[in-house]
Amino acid sequence: MLKKINKNAKRKTRHFRIRNKVQGTPERPRLNVFRSSKHIYGQIVDDLSGHTIVAASTLDKDIAEKVSSTGNKEAAKEVGIVLAKKALEKGINEVVFDRGGYIYHGRVKELAEGARENGLKF
Repeated sequence: MLKKINKNAKRKTRHFRIRNKVQGTPERPRLNVFRSSKHIYGQIVDDLSGHTIVAASTLDKDIAEKVSSTGNKEAAKEVGIVLAKKALEKGINEVVFDRGGYIYHGRVKELAEGARENGLKF
């Protein structure tokens, strides 16, 4: 009998493996990405204190109004742009990128490029 591969469980395993190597500090916090089929989320986290410093997603009204669909690359880039602007306002200009176990392609890549183009360094 064939076993069905649980892709999300494999992604979580990759994410835990990445998280053992990547940690955010107050000087260089972690930019975490989560994507679902309908939305994409990005947050900047200080792992030492366990607090989210800045967050943005396609659920935010200002982002949802600018894009036609919330589950495409255009929306992901907009989330990266907004996330970078909020981070720069808080005085954060350098982060560690945590792709969340996802392949660096498509929406994850667009979010990262949107953040880079607007001043975040990673």
